[in-house]
Order: sequence, then structure tokens, then C-alpha cells
Amino acid sequence: MSFDDAIRVAVADRFEEEVAFLAALVRHPSDNPPGDCAPHAAYAAGLLEALGFAVERYPVPEETVRAAGMISATNLVIRRRFGPESEAGPVVALNAHGDVVAPGEGWHSDPYGAEIRNGRMYGRGAAVSKSDFATYAFALLALQAAEAPLAGTVELHLTYDEETGGLIGPGWLLEHGISTPDYAISAGFAYSVTIAHNGCLHLEVTVLGRSAHAARPETGVDALAGATAILTTLYAFRSQLTERVSAVPGIGHANLNVGLIAGGINTNVVPDKVTFRIDRRMIPEENPQAVEQELRDLIAQATLALPGITTEVTQILVVRPMATVPGQERLVSALTEAALVVLGETLGAEGTPIYCDARLYTERAIPTVLYGAGPRTMLEANGHRADENLALGDLRVATEVVALGLARLLAA
Repeated sequence: MSFDDAIRVAVADRFEEEVAFLAALVRHPSDNPPGDCAPHAAYAAGLLEALGFAVERYPVPEETVRAAGMISATNLVIRRRFGPESEAGPVVALNAHGDVVAPGEGWHSDPYGAEIRNGRMYGRGAAVSKSDFATYAFALLALQAAEAPLAGTVELHLTYDEETGGLIGPGWLLEHGISTPDYAISAGFAYSVTIAHNGCLHLEVTVLGRSAHAARPETGVDALAGATAILTTLYAFRSQLTERVSAVPGIGHANLNVGLIAGGINTNVVPDKVTFRIDRRMIPEENPQAVEQELRDLIAQATLALPGITTEVTQILVVRPMATVPGQERLVSALTEAALVVLGETLGAEGTPIYCDARLYTERAIPTVLYGAGPRTMLEANGHRADENLALGDLRVATEVVALGLARLLAA
């Protein structure tokens, strides 16, 4: 039996166990916000230790967690060395996040039930990305069972703050020197290898006027009128962003959205304050500082003809785009070769318009791609929506591909 066959048999032998492992993770809530995720990490660590792994626990200091807008977080690291000490080989990190967005409304089953219907598991986190806790853990188990002649180390980085930016997850592990990998694979989907992703900028805009009685609105300064002028400018600008198209396949064009707005005192009072938040998605070719300055200039220009209106603009979040890094091609090659064995098709290498933790590795010049369990698009999985689900066949495909890909990266 070839090593490829031995690895695939090892995945098949434990696949029911892998599905049960994922179901257990889904049934244990880890919504972020509010971000009280240390209990889920403790639970996941127990499951992983039951599989035979030595799990390193790294609680993030409370002050750091609070500054990230969360309540608690513990990062988990597993390390498995292959081959003799004299053959160092590369260190390959596999990163997935266990925090999830809140379920929201519209579910047709318990969002924490991990119900399986027609070959799909339904539940929050089933696809994004508790599934890749399972993918990566059972891929590593398959490598161990196949006893392939490998040289190098596989690390699992299981973290809990992707929904708030990743800085106290992978960012914290890398910053503190807990891991210094040569390559990284981050949670993704089973039918393409992602080589780049968008960046994101969140700005909070506060528009200030002066309150007055609604019977004499001319005695006040209407903050809502000022906000309307700014929003009109921003929405006109959004239509222009369709012309800023990335050269990376799969990314598309830059975008802008206003997702939150609040203000006013009462129906019979001229509003003195309106606040809204902007989400600006940046293609890999854009510079975050230039993007922010462009928005600040647009906001300032929109209120020039409105006496008495002032604005305050605060940066809430900035996530740099994930760019390509030399050496990334080796990851792409290993995974596409593995997928050809499993799927009989050649995976595409493309970008994605979302953002995630992967860029924290590329920012440190670590070649990184996204690959894991899931369909061809997040929309198919209802990621971040009601009835999030994962086809169990995609979980098995991803586990086999990751295991075979690792075997190629660590070939002695």
C-alpha cells in the first residue's frame, strides 16, 4: 500500500469519530461577541487530549482580552514532530478559530444542535471554522497512523478571536514567540486554495450639531441633516469603487458599507448627534493608510457647506489585506497535488473578498494559504447566516487533502 493510500485509509477509519468530534464542538457555544471563549477552549482541549494529543494552553491576559472587546480567550497549540532530530524539516502551522458569530434568527434547527440531515451537519461554527479543528486534528492523526517517512513538525494553532481581528489569537502566539512556523495553512474551503484576501477598515463617524425644539428647528443645527449629506457622498463614492478591481482572481472590487447608525434625542427635538460606522473592504493592491485618509477627506468635504456641523472620525479596526509571500507556491503545489489524488481535479489558486487570520502570518513573511473543509463558496455553507451547514463529504475531502499535502511538505 502506498503512503497516500495508507493516509486515506487512516482518515476513513476514524471519520465517524471525526464527525462526532466536530458535533461536540458545535454543541458547545462560543459566540463572539460576547467573546467568553476560554470555556470552549478548555472543552476543546479535553477532547483533543482524549485523542492522544499533548495540548499546550496559553490563556491571554485579561487586560489584553478586554482591550480586544472580549471576556476571555485561551489559545491552544499542539506540536507533532516527525523524523529524527538530525533532519529538522519545516514547521507547518495549521490555524483554525473556534469563536463564532451569534446565531441570529431564521434557523430551522437548533443552532447548537449539530443536527445531521441529508449528509450535512447544521449548526453555528459547523463550517466557519470549528470544522477545521476537526480537519487539522484528524489529518495529523492520519499522518501519525500511516507512519510515513517524514521530516518536520506540524503545529495546530487553535484560537478564539477571529471574529474580532485575530490579534490575541494567532497574532499573540506569533508576537510572543510561542510559534515560529516556516509555513501556515489557515481555515478555508475544500475546492480551492486561497492565496490572498481583502483587508478591512472600520471607522466610526460622529456628526455633531445643536439641539433645538422641533417647533423652531432653525434655532438648532441638525446633525441628522449633516449625516445625510455625508452618507449621500459615501454612497456615491461606493458606486465608483466598482472600478477598483483586484488583479487577483476571486477578489473582485473594493467595497463600502454603512452597517450601524444611531442618534437623536426624541421625535420633537432637532438631533444634536448622529453616529454611524463604515465598513470599507480593501483589495490587496490598496494601502490602508491611504484608504482611511480618502474617507476622512470625503467626510470633511461633505460638510463644508453645512455651518455648525462638526465631525469626529475614529478608527475602530484596520486589517491589512493578505498578500502573496515568496514560498507560498510550495503550499499551493502540495495541496493541489493532494487534491488531484483525492478529487481527481486540479484546484484553482485564487483570492477571497473576506478577511481572516491568515494575513497575520503573511505579515511576518510566513508563506500562507487558506484551505480546509467547506463547499466552493461561503454562501453555499450559509457562513455567518441562519442554517450554517457543512457537507460531511467536504469534511472528509479536506481532511484527506490536508493530510496528503502535509506528507508532501514534510517528505523526508
